[in-house]
Amino acid sequence: MIMIENTKKLLEKHGQAHLLAFWQQLTPPKRQNLLAQIGRLDFAEIDRWIAEYVKKPESAAIPPDFAPAKSYHFNPTDPEQKRKYAQAADLGRQLISAGKVAAFVVAGGQGTRLGFPGPKGNFPISPVKNKTLFQLFAETIAAASKKYRTVCPWYIMTSPLNYAETVETLRSNAYFGLNEKDVLIFQQDTLPNFSHDGKILLADKDTIACSPDGHGGSLKALYKSGAVEDMKKRGVEFVSYFQVDNPLINIFDPLFIGLHALDKAEMSSKALLKTAPEEKLGIFCSVDGNVTIIEYSDLPDELAHKRNPDGSLVFEFGSIAIHIITRSFIEKLNAKGFALPLHKAVKKIPHIDPQGNLVKPEQPNGIKLESFVFDALPLASKSIILETPRSEEFGPVKNAAGVDSAESAREMLIARNAAWLESAGVAVPRKPDGSVDCIIEIAPGFALEKDDLKTKLNSIPEIKPADKIYLA
Repeated sequence: MIMIENTKKLLEKHGQAHLLAFWQQLTPPKRQNLLAQIGRLDFAEIDRWIAEYVKKPESAAIPPDFAPAKSYHFNPTDPEQKRKYAQAADLGRQLISAGKVAAFVVAGGQGTRLGFPGPKGNFPISPVKNKTLFQLFAETIAAASKKYRTVCPWYIMTSPLNYAETVETLRSNAYFGLNEKDVLIFQQDTLPNFSHDGKILLADKDTIACSPDGHGGSLKALYKSGAVEDMKKRGVEFVSYFQVDNPLINIFDPLFIGLHALDKAEMSSKALLKTAPEEKLGIFCSVDGNVTIIEYSDLPDELAHKRNPDGSLVFEFGSIAIHIITRSFIEKLNAKGFALPLHKAVKKIPHIDPQGNLVKPEQPNGIKLESFVFDALPLASKSIILETPRSEEFGPVKNAAGVDSAESAREMLIARNAAWLESAGVAVPRKPDGSVDCIIEIAPGFALEKDDLKTKLNSIPEIKPADKIYLA
């Protein structure tokens, strides 16, 4: 009785008394469930979030003075850089071989926008065998472990929405050939959802409406889950970070890893040349000498369209959420009890109304808060950017059709596979418009990169128009 009275006073003090509106209707277990959820809330922080993010109008928080960020080109531009790239690639291979590099995928999302039930990682994507994203990643990690004669552990961050199903997927598929002890699956934290007037929404009479805390929550989740401690025991020093919706990801890139290590960086990024000023990619900038990403929607139009004398965009590099993060950097951040800034997203949030009726809004009705991992970049003592060719490493699966869809990602996988084969001297049939006139899938165990094909030429059959080819 004392506990509930104290909880009522606490909620009244912070303007959230409505969370107990259905208390009298709840069974004892449901009452305990609700009290436990309320007990986990930091109301001092929530008051700050409401003031700073929920009630305050959205505004672009752009630094007063920033410049384009410098980067490494994917091909060395002079003899000195050529030597450095060779040294970096060699160092990267050594670090992978020594078990110093782990894979880390952020996989908290559902396949809702794809019209697919369940975790996005379960979405089938490969062009011939219809392998899922999770299977492709697992096979890539297994192939890298074999190629470099080591064990590359895999860390998977899920959300409460898909944790159980992700665990079951991996278990029921025998971890797609990986050893169970080398795969660690954990959950990110959640944050409460709010109405526009700052009230915490209820998903049910005994349940607070919450959402995952964004990919920025990964740096805390790695630490809280014990993943960082596991890395430390294994001797892992570098984390290859990527998001679950990119089947073209090069998880273990010796050049990227090596440049990051050579330059003693703490958090580094891969970048693409933007196709147009309006392309929806965060923009790499330099602020006070630190690499920073400014959201595409926050960059003023005149700067987004500004061009150099040669016609190239001044702010030309976009972020594709591929990073190398030094393990000690994650430890350092968490030792300080850091908190990345939150970002406001106005969304359609199902909730129950004051009468206890479930509301499924057709229009955005509330606010979700989330953090972005790239906000950690300015906290790094050193950060490098490596430009990468779009055709090699970025084919996001975000939409059911059109741009950044499953269809476009499969086309990119086929095009990349064809280009790899042609670079090894294999003839690939093409249509009059230059597009590939066959369907090709290369298993990661057959080739992790195009140079791996040079030793497999005897295993590659003649490819004819309209063929379906699977190389494994």
